[in-house]
Amino acid sequence: MKKTNYGYSVKTSLSFDQAVAKTTDELKKDGFGILTEIDVKGTLKKKIDLDFRRYVILGACNPQLASKALLAETEIGLLLPCNVIVYENDDKTATVAFLSPKAQFSISGRTDIAPLADEAESLISGIAKRI
Repeated sequence: MKKTNYGYSVKTSLSFDQAVAKTTDELKKDGFGILTEIDVKGTLKKKIDLDFRRYVILGACNPQLASKALLAETEIGLLLPCNVIVYENDDKTATVAFLSPKAQFSISGRTDIAPLADEAESLISGIAKRI
């Protein structure tokens, strides 16, 4: 697993479709649902006729954590959901990357919601390790 200042990524031996399915399943195990699925390849082709690798952005949300954050600050929804990307590599394997909840919520400056970000971070990093 590779860690950056803003997330985690895992190059898998899975195909793109297998990685999307496994990522979705692993997120569900920890209480996350997929609110949105953006087909970046399809969108770029349709909008600007660009051929791009298979690439999706999954908008993952844990309702328990999200509701606590929204109750603390209504506009925190600007930082939701947690984004996860899956893209196809040149060798037909897939990479899965997760945005760091701590990095995401740090821009709010709200130290009172830091424990929620810590909890989400723990869940997300655990999921990344299982991919």
